[in-house]
Amino acid sequence: MITVNLRPDLKRQRARSPLQGVMESLRGVGTKVKDPLLVASVVAWVGVLGWLGYVVVGTTHELNALEPKLEQTRAEHKRFKAFLAEKRHQETIRDSLVAQIGVIRTVDGDRYVWPHLLDEVTKALPPYTWLVDLGFAVPAAPAPGAPQAAGADQDTTKTQPLVSPAVAFNVNGRTVDIQAYTRFLRQLEASPWITDVTPVAAQTVIEKERPVTAFTIRATYRQADSAYIRTVPLSESVR
Repeated sequence: MITVNLRPDLKRQRARSPLQGVMESLRGVGTKVKDPLLVASVVAWVGVLGWLGYVVVGTTHELNALEPKLEQTRAEHKRFKAFLAEKRHQETIRDSLVAQIGVIRTVDGDRYVWPHLLDEVTKALPPYTWLVDLGFAVPAAPAPGAPQAAGADQDTTKTQPLVSPAVAFNVNGRTVDIQAYTRFLRQLEASPWITDVTPVAAQTVIEKERPVTAFTIRATYRQADSAYIRTVPLSESVR
């Protein structure tokens, strides 16, 4: 059977490759464009817009991922803020209590000085020895030019606990045994409430027609360690 192609150009066009058609179209566009700089500008703007779109999408994704963390951080901030407020409140209460205790110590610091002194002197008094009087003594002045303790010219009540003031006292007594006098000195020195025990004078006198040793002792009261302090209730129930 014989076929005759009445349109030979159509068959030749169909036989061409698609890639070849695309290349021809690009050549046609290239021939139509007169300004290459304009094409470069358009391509640059397209690239910039594409990059901006990518950045916006990525930033939005990161923002959505950080939202739960932000809420958690805000909740933690509120919790720690309440904790700090409670801590400041407790510190205010503590400072108020410390100030009140300081006032009480100031008022009550020297109330029990003489009861302690009388108790310790009574315990240290040996047999055949008796006291004539016990009273204040003028404390010894510091030597001229002696260095002062560091910070002595500053207010130490803010940094150091308040203690009972130093009280110097004299003990005048009599004894019929000189060994009792030396024993009395040693027992006073062993007391945790008494320090700086110094014999001032000791001489023989006649009292009621009998020779006795009259002595004078100077000492200083000091606050004893807490291990030596024993507290008792003010009132006890009686059954």
